[in-house]
Amino acid sequence: MRKLSPIDMAFLLAEGRNQPFHVGALCIFDPPKDAPEDFAAEIAGRLRASTAAAPPFNRRLESNWGVKSWVESADFDLAQHFVHLSLPKPGRILELLAMVSRVHSAHLDRAYPLWRTYLIEGIEDGRIALYSKIHHSLVDGVAGLRLMMKSMSPDPLESTRMPAPWELHPYRVSKRASSSAAAVSSTATAMHLLRSGLASTPTVLKHLQHFVHDYRAHNRDLVTSVQAPNTILNSRVTGSRRFAAQSYSTARIKRISQAFDATCNDIVLALCGAALRRYLLELDALPDKPLTAIVPVSLRRDSGDTGNEIAFALCTLATHISDPLERVRLVKGCMDYNKAMLHDMTSHEILAYSVATLAPGLLTFLPGINHNHRVANVVISHVPGPREEVYWQGCRLDGMYPASLVLDGFALNITLISRHDNIDFGIIACRKSLPSAQRLLIHLETALEELEVALGFLRREDMKAGKAPNRRKQVSVRSAAA
Repeated sequence: MRKLSPIDMAFLLAEGRNQPFHVGALCIFDPPKDAPEDFAAEIAGRLRASTAAAPPFNRRLESNWGVKSWVESADFDLAQHFVHLSLPKPGRILELLAMVSRVHSAHLDRAYPLWRTYLIEGIEDGRIALYSKIHHSLVDGVAGLRLMMKSMSPDPLESTRMPAPWELHPYRVSKRASSSAAAVSSTATAMHLLRSGLASTPTVLKHLQHFVHDYRAHNRDLVTSVQAPNTILNSRVTGSRRFAAQSYSTARIKRISQAFDATCNDIVLALCGAALRRYLLELDALPDKPLTAIVPVSLRRDSGDTGNEIAFALCTLATHISDPLERVRLVKGCMDYNKAMLHDMTSHEILAYSVATLAPGLLTFLPGINHNHRVANVVISHVPGPREEVYWQGCRLDGMYPASLVLDGFALNITLISRHDNIDFGIIACRKSLPSAQRLLIHLETALEELEVALGFLRREDMKAGKAPNRRKQVSVRSAAA
């Protein structure tokens, strides 16, 4: 039995009919050239031979006098967790994304371990897909990606011998270390957290003083939790979802980042800002003040667990300006400021500092409080993925598109996974609150080309003709009606 951490518990308590709290990912694979027609059925057969699940896939939620804990269940019902299905003809990406949108909207049954995997065939170009979802109380984004990557290999043949994804423990933890961890009482854990908090206080207070000084000095690189404007992105959400996915060349984004001495993440945030500006302009809903993104910061170390280890930073998206170069400079300055504030702090200190700086904005969620401003307008998360070509069950990974969560006040979530050759964007939005959210993918490509033109990497006439360098076939170009 393992008691839930406060963050893990919060994800369970916040779940409602309109906002399921699971995260997912859609992986698209290219089968081998000599694959038979029933290749997907063969994979499904191998997966159905599985008889057990490793942590966290065997953890079932249990409540005892109101205290929730994870219990490792030996009762493994694979039919509850694994589904093999086929797209309706003609099997376009349109139908694939529509299917993922529907299954991502459905809640996970708390009577079982909180995860489910779908093997999907019938895609018109012969590829197959794997969509998996798992409750956020079990894993965060980094841990979830590690779980998925454990079942893949750089060697195609070796990948066919890999066990099912749910059979692989995410970390190699010795039995002695595992039993020791299980023996730690909740009182000892609480005392450890208390000691860590007290030890962190001087450093956190010093950084908060710096924060207040910069706020009073109107430092433009500082973003607070009370300055994001209220927009349609901050609407209440329904239970329906719209999922869209697309890949962009890592080389293109890296070339732009080098021109600014910035990171690829800085450029991605600026691209999202440009795309959101165009999207809101189309809806006549762009506020005068710039949008703010809340950016999860992984605190994960190589520990032996899969729970949530995240804090949050705020970044301007500079949507109030039209100049793409100035937008990158503003975003880079803001992220550089965040990194400077966090780089010499421990994980506990970063978490405490993050909570303290976000606290004023969190009050806006309380009834009776002025809602003209929000903590942030959108969540944008960047997770590092595989740095080489990898295979699953003999199939080459062609795309890995995350599907995160949306909730009241955050009707849009943009998550991306950076791989060796592409950066894969996954956009999830409330279908009712944000009309045609998949148009953000078109605007992202336009924003990327605008930066290439501004930097002299692309001629404007080539941009208009759709001749951007390294432009690849995009996963959801045909998803306008998904």
